[in-house]
Amino acid sequence: MKLYYSPGACSLSPHIALKESGLVFEAIAAPTKTHQLADGTDYYTINPLGYVPLLVLDDGSQLREGPAIVQYIADQVPDKKLAPANGTFERYKLQEWLTFIGTELHKGFSPLFTPGMPEEAKTMAKTRLRSRLQWVDGELAKSDYLMGSTFTVADAYLFTVSSWTPHVGIDLSDFRNLLAFRARVGARPAVIAAMQAEGLIKSA
Repeated sequence: MKLYYSPGACSLSPHIALKESGLVFEAIAAPTKTHQLADGTDYYTINPLGYVPLLVLDDGSQLREGPAIVQYIADQVPDKKLAPANGTFERYKLQEWLTFIGTELHKGFSPLFTPGMPEEAKTMAKTRLRSRLQWVDGELAKSDYLMGSTFTVADAYLFTVSSWTPHVGIDLSDFRNLLAFRARVGARPAVIAAMQAEGLIKSA
């Protein structure tokens, strides 16, 4: 398998999932600013949409959306319990979390990363994001991870998206449960390995 990623982008979520899974894969940087691979290849020739993540299977099949990719990864290694079994109510709860993170949090950051966005729009986006993060903080008061006591791919996605807050001026100091969650997830060996591979933290 090949995972195309851009350092620190939402593709960090499947990168973490792959590290957690123990599956063999190749991580290929596809920077979102240049859309050019290290060998000079135009990334648009690989993914016409131009964004990451992109997972390419050994037979050439492709998956483009993060929530779908991480569930695929989890299902390859059911013993790792990165996702509840298909058909169970818990699996739908996982999908609920992945959808919430994708639509209410991930996309909520878009105005803050868009050049030329009016300050009024950015202020509105920050207010909305803080309200959503406050709700997440309350949910995390109940358990160590989003799905209870077990780490899942939803946690990797939340960790990734919440890591963007310092870059857009959103203060998480009031959200003690979310900060504790970030510390908990950030200490996982697979998370550290993925972040080191992307150059987000230095290797020991």
